[in-house]
Amino acid sequence: MVGFGLVYGGPGAVFWSSLARVTSSWVISPLMGAMVSFLVYKFIRRFVYSAPNPGQAAAAAAPIAVFLGVTGISFAAFPLSEIFPLALAQALAGGAAGAFLVDRIIQKQLGHLLVKASSTQPEPKENATHSKNIGLLFDFAGPKGTQLEIVYGVFGYMQILSACFMSFAHGGNDVANAIGPLAAALSILHGGASGTDIVIPLDVLAWGGFGIVAGLMVWGYRVIATIGKKITELTPTRGFAAEFAAAAVVLVASKLGLPISATHTLVGAVMGVGFARGLNSVRVETVREIVVSWAVTIPAGAIFAVLYTWIFTKLLSYIL
Repeated sequence: MVGFGLVYGGPGAVFWSSLARVTSSWVISPLMGAMVSFLVYKFIRRFVYSAPNPGQAAAAAAPIAVFLGVTGISFAAFPLSEIFPLALAQALAGGAAGAFLVDRIIQKQLGHLLVKASSTQPEPKENATHSKNIGLLFDFAGPKGTQLEIVYGVFGYMQILSACFMSFAHGGNDVANAIGPLAAALSILHGGASGTDIVIPLDVLAWGGFGIVAGLMVWGYRVIATIGKKITELTPTRGFAAEFAAAAVVLVASKLGLPISATHTLVGAVMGVGFARGLNSVRVETVREIVVSWAVTIPAGAIFAVLYTWIFTKLLSYIL
């Protein structure tokens, strides 16, 4: 966008104050994602791993997380009542319904393990939790045996929901980045004087959704491998903490109208989970490659925009 503006109108055509806000969000969003995921993972270790019965603690924590997530999405994104108390009540009702459904699923799928863990908990030493000091923070080693199976089972289901939560936030921000220029152009073609009130046709939104799904199917496996394996070692609890934290940050940014990158935020969140386990748990070389690629894409995008604008201008002037 900046490259195109510089070609057509020079430096005066670019709203530099808005650009500064966007640029600052590129730095702030990974830091916020790392900070929130660090805290979420520490809460899981403190209140789940250190509990007398980690499996029961995980089963109890899951509906709370779903309640917070569904309530946040409902209040931030869904068309609720314009009256604040009623809108809040509707969002809380949606969160409560989601929490109830998740609790029923966990009890149905993992209930036999929960009963087994409760009946055998005092005996096996493998199910006990052990504490360790990792420097700045007091941490707890994970549960073992049946307890670990329950915790990973619960957060395995939770990761499905957190991935959906993250996908929702991603569509509300990154896809909007792609649709924004198209929507502005369509608004001008239909006689819109300014870009403040843009009506986006549903078919344009559908094409944006199709594009992100097609991209995921074709090239997404490369990014999945990088984020899932090459930054830090992930487990169901760590993956949930990273996705839940990143989705929350991106959703808040979308509500504020900030076009941040969901990928930037998620990478920061994965790093935050790694830092929660110790500074050596994050692969620095992978992070360095990712940051360099972020820096390169900015001038590359501007250069290609200038090049394409020049080519299309010459072609149109020749044809017309």
